[in-house]
Amino acid sequence: MLELLKNSMRATVEFHGIDADYPPIQVIIADGKDNEDVVIKVSDQGGGISRSNSEKIWSYLFTTADPSVQEGMIGTNATELDHSTDAPLAGLGYGLPISRSYCRYFGGDLSIMSMEGYGTDAFIHLARLGNSREPVPI
Repeated sequence: MLELLKNSMRATVEFHGIDADYPPIQVIIADGKDNEDVVIKVSDQGGGISRSNSEKIWSYLFTTADPSVQEGMIGTNATELDHSTDAPLAGLGYGLPISRSYCRYFGGDLSIMSMEGYGTDAFIHLARLGNSREPVPI
């Protein structure tokens, strides 16, 4: 959830500019007692994802962030590594793939629907407690 909110906030600021009046990021939770899943939708108006990148977002190390974010994160020897407590907000390409893996591990899923030039809707589907077993292969 944190990853989706962070991505939405970053995209909104980058799309609308630093001094803009930002549109809200909406979070909707569908949790009716008869629903099979709990569904959380995170919606932004941060410019969306191009169709050419829509499948790449699930690949580890794929990022749309400025390459300078990764500077100092990768060194050639131990003395060159950045051991500070500061972490980049984005740019390492692990957030969405790991988030989807967590959702799937717990019997749900994560999907993204995007309109390039407008914004993105992210859907987290989580199975209700008690109706699925741990999906670890034996």
